[in-house]
Amino acid sequence: METEKQLLQAIAKGDRVAFRRLYERFAGHAMAVALRYMGRPDDAQDVVQDAFVKVLTKVGGLTYRGEGTLKSWVMRIVVNTALDSLRDRTMLGVQVELPDMPEEEASPPVDRVPPGVLNRMIGELPPGYRAVLNLHVFEGYSHQRIGELLGIRENTSASQLTRAKQLLARKISEYLKQQATDETE
Repeated sequence: METEKQLLQAIAKGDRVAFRRLYERFAGHAMAVALRYMGRPDDAQDVVQDAFVKVLTKVGGLTYRGEGTLKSWVMRIVVNTALDSLRDRTMLGVQVELPDMPEEEASPPVDRVPPGVLNRMIGELPPGYRAVLNLHVFEGYSHQRIGELLGIRENTSASQLTRAKQLLARKISEYLKQQATDETE
C-alpha cells in the first residue's frame, strides 16, 4: 500500500488519479466521523462531499510531518465541515431543558453494545449534545475549546456533555434490557 508521503507527492505532481486514491483511502472513515456529528446518513454524505472539495483545493499546501499526518488533516477538515454545517442550520444552540434525569448508579457496559448500534444512538442525540460529546470524547477537546468552536459558554458545553452522557446511558440501558428480554423469549 502506498504511504501517505507517496500519495502526497503524487498529488503535488498533479496526478489526478492520486486524489481518487486519497478519497478511496479515507472516505469510509470520513463518513463514520461525519455520521457521528450529523446523525443522518444524507447529511453526513453532504459533509463528506463538501470536506473532500476542501481537501482537493488545499492538499497541495499540506506539509508532510510523518505517517498519519494526511489522515489527521483530512479528518480535521471533516469535523470542521460538519460543525460548519450544524452551525449553518442553527442546530447547535442550547438544547431545550429536559426533565431531571436520575444519575446513573454506574456507567452501563458500553462494550456490550455493537459499534454500529452505539453510533446510531449517538446519532439520535440532539445536535448540540451530539456535537459536544463528539468534540470532547472523540476529539479530546476541552470545554473551553468546545465553547470557542461552537460559540457557547464553557459551562454550557459541560452541562450539554453531562446531558448527552445521561441520554446515551439511558439508551444503552434500554438497549441492553431489550436484548435480555429478546434472549429470554
